[in-house]
Amino acid sequence: MIPTLFGVMLLTFMVTQFVPGGPVEQMVAQIEGLKNSGEASSGGSLYQGKNGLNPERIKALEKLYGFDKPPAERFLSMMKRYLVFDFGESYYHHTSVVQLVISKLPVSMSLGLWTFILVYSICIPLGIRKAVQDGTTFDIISSTIILVGYAIPGFVLGVLLIVLFGGGSFWDIFPLRGLHSDNWNELSLIGKILDYLWHMVLPIISSTVGSLAVMTLLTKNSFLEEIRKQYVLTARAKGLSENQVLYKHVFRNAIIPIITGFPGSFMTAFFTGSLLIETIFSLDGMGLLSYNSVISRDYPVVLGTLYFFTIIGLLSRLLSDLSYVVVDPRISFDKVQ
Repeated sequence: MIPTLFGVMLLTFMVTQFVPGGPVEQMVAQIEGLKNSGEASSGGSLYQGKNGLNPERIKALEKLYGFDKPPAERFLSMMKRYLVFDFGESYYHHTSVVQLVISKLPVSMSLGLWTFILVYSICIPLGIRKAVQDGTTFDIISSTIILVGYAIPGFVLGVLLIVLFGGGSFWDIFPLRGLHSDNWNELSLIGKILDYLWHMVLPIISSTVGSLAVMTLLTKNSFLEEIRKQYVLTARAKGLSENQVLYKHVFRNAIIPIITGFPGSFMTAFFTGSLLIETIFSLDGMGLLSYNSVISRDYPVVLGTLYFFTIIGLLSRLLSDLSYVVVDPRISFDKVQ
């Protein structure tokens, strides 16, 4: 995990530090643009006509953003600060990266958590039923529906839902902006909950539909593989009912590949953002923050969030590996063949 984290940060640092249009260049262009349009001050020490900014001023800007030091020194200094989760301050939001991320997390957490809950609560029962009724009309129709949903990108579905149910050309049923209404503070507790759920219906549908196919088919194939094994025939020969065979024997073996993905999916649900979904439904979350930070070369936000979410991703992978031992006693990391 440590070499992976170090490698990710090193590669990203190299890309962000050496691409054109960094914060110094953007600040110089902004000052020169203001001067050319007559909005900047007329101080000759700052701007020298066609010669641009005074070289001393450029060096001052480089020092302000930390570019006066060698790249290797900047990287090591950054990693030392990141070890204690000191991500610095945003260049353009003028607030700490930690506070900025915390302010954006509720949106991304809402989308991710509800998507996680709905995907697993729908896909596992549906996958089991499809495995039991493999090849039937229900299996064919349900597979067709979820594959069509999988083929439609989330942002395209979002636009379609807005046109149909957001007051576009048909029905004006659901709101299109934010997580709550303008009169949020005036609502009762129940009213706030209903208002929040009302605002989340369309974004959650848009982000959920595309994930249903993979998990449903994974569940179906896992159960089909177990149903065809010899121990199932033996259980049936002993006179056990189909429900006993399915839920007492098949379920605990077939569910292992699905259960082991829980930790990673659950942790990812809290901290990921969807740029297109957030843009379409005017949700100011992590996806939009990450995109704007890359465009504006806000390196503290880009590198700080990358460091944090890389750690989250690595920990989720570790938890997924450890969960194999918890759900399947046949697996042991202590035994070496």
